[in-house]
Amino acid sequence: MRRSSWYRNLLRQEKRTVERLALEGQLALVTGATAGIGLGVARRFVSEGAQVVVTGRRRDRLQDAADRLGPACLTFQGDMSCMEDLDRLTGYISSLGHPLDIVVANAGGGGDRAVDQMDEETYDRVMNLNVKSAYFTVRKALPHMADGARVVLVSSISGANGDPGHSVYNASKAAVRSLARSFTSDLRSRGIRVNAISPGPTLSEGFASFVGGQAAVERIEQMIPVGHIASIDETAAAVLFLASHESSYVAGAELVVDGGMSQV
Repeated sequence: MRRSSWYRNLLRQEKRTVERLALEGQLALVTGATAGIGLGVARRFVSEGAQVVVTGRRRDRLQDAADRLGPACLTFQGDMSCMEDLDRLTGYISSLGHPLDIVVANAGGGGDRAVDQMDEETYDRVMNLNVKSAYFTVRKALPHMADGARVVLVSSISGANGDPGHSVYNASKAAVRSLARSFTSDLRSRGIRVNAISPGPTLSEGFASFVGGQAAVERIEQMIPVGHIASIDETAAAVLFLASHESSYVAGAELVVDGGMSQV
């Protein structure tokens, strides 16, 4: 049977897509990328042809990340909630001689407590780790970003939750998701798309001990319609989509990656 011209053109397009890496020749920044989701994202970006600047606070973990990712990985030691460290970071990026095509604001953390036990120091630390770091990572990187660049802010399904003992963390992740909307409006003249990704439970290092052991892992799995907790690679694939031109008409949005957990 003779194939129509549109079908032959589709096959040619698919062949070109396979042959060309999604991020070939691009420069990406991934903060908090020495372990977990951040490292998984950096690994996926490198496999798609990008050069990736990864940040972390510990020199030994940065060296381990560099060893794992190879020559396409560049490292920077610093705290992304510290203005001085962010200024050093953007100075380093400027010295590379290539504008940023992608920024993934992944650095963050928890350590929350119940509202009747909350103190100012804990509140400020959690908000700084999650909201301040995401906000000022983008703010400081802007002069070094290409027009048409893509920004991915790492939020969490916790931003839509009201579980006890996590009020500040949950609020901080809701704020990160909100930033994707506002940044998209602010940066429309430069064509910079900003989106948020909200992962659910992800099998990163130490996950079982964090949630309370293997029995807790199995209970969580029963709550997820697709039947398993996300691997880091599954979450990284979603970040890649938002960071690539495949998502060219997606802006200011939240991509929930939780296997349907929050939808039932």
